[in-house]
Amino acid sequence: MLEACIFTTILCGFFGIVFKKNLVMKIISMDVMSTGVIAYYVLIASRNGLLTPILSDVRKGDYADPVPQAVILTAIVIGFSIQALMLVGAMKLARDNPTLETSEIEQSHKS
Repeated sequence: MLEACIFTTILCGFFGIVFKKNLVMKIISMDVMSTGVIAYYVLIASRNGLLTPILSDVRKGDYADPVPQAVILTAIVIGFSIQALMLVGAMKLARDNPTLETSEIEQSHKS
């Protein structure tokens, strides 16, 4: 059930990117899709019964791999920086155009 909700989030973000005409809505849709992908990765990486790899006397059991955690943190930081860069680009376009609709921006830059 949780996987279905995550895939729905990813699809909502994807369809937002494809069908929305406003650049800010496209940026928000990309963020929603990125959040869904990260949530899916966390869902796959999490397993029951894993212990934290901290030094202790207990040596029984499977330990959690810290590499997926580092990859997720890196993906979050990179996603945030890309989103900030896209919003700066949208702000620069907003200075030249009265609207952020992609069709109107394309028409104004053709001539």
